[in-house]
Amino acid sequence: MSQPRSTDFSSAWAVSSDIAGWLTQDQAALLWDATEDLPDGAVVVEIGSHQGRSTTVLAAALRGRGGRIVAIDPFVDGRLFGGKKTREIFEANIARADATEVVELLPEYSTRARPTWTTPFDYLYIDGKHDYWTLSDDLKWSAHLPPGAPVLIHDCYSSIGVTLGILAHVLPSRSLVYERRAGSLALFRVGRPTLRDRMRILGEMPWWLRNVMIKVLLRLRLNRVAAAVFNHDSPYDPY
Repeated sequence: MSQPRSTDFSSAWAVSSDIAGWLTQDQAALLWDATEDLPDGAVVVEIGSHQGRSTTVLAAALRGRGGRIVAIDPFVDGRLFGGKKTREIFEANIARADATEVVELLPEYSTRARPTWTTPFDYLYIDGKHDYWTLSDDLKWSAHLPPGAPVLIHDCYSSIGVTLGILAHVLPSRSLVYERRAGSLALFRVGRPTLRDRMRILGEMPWWLRNVMIKVLLRLRLNRVAAAVFNHDSPYDPY
């Protein structure tokens, strides 16, 4: 039996914010807002779920509308990803958020799942491996979206690999329009961009260069310089 849809973002965030992850409250709100115009029964494809912070936000937004989320994550072993243990945490968090009926887990690399995928869907959230080649392939999932559908990309204008992918594939694209961002989470929509739309992508380059410089300073352990010059007082990369 489906649950009533939560109409209160703050209630949804109170649950999701307890889950480990890099999604900020403003970014979660952007994910939430982008679901508002989705039809009943909408399907969301999420690439990169980790422990389920973003997944539970999306599930709360879709609950009671007959929608579902296909969460794609291989849960590979390793220090950064956690493998089986992370998957167990993800599944426990989904159950705790009462989202089991809404979320379908596809434990696979997005680049392996995409070539055989044929089902249309309504919303794409990309937060997988943040390198140029993976992002370039993940963008191809948007071929299954209808006009006006949201495409959200995390670590956009922050990660070198992701931003180079945006410059190479989205800037000259005839099918994606840049709308806005919350931190490094950028919202695009399926549509034909104008010259002004393309220029708005280029307008984010100074912010990207700032973030790259912060990352360099953090790698050099010059955290105080990052704080003094860029007002970045966190030990973590900007996201």
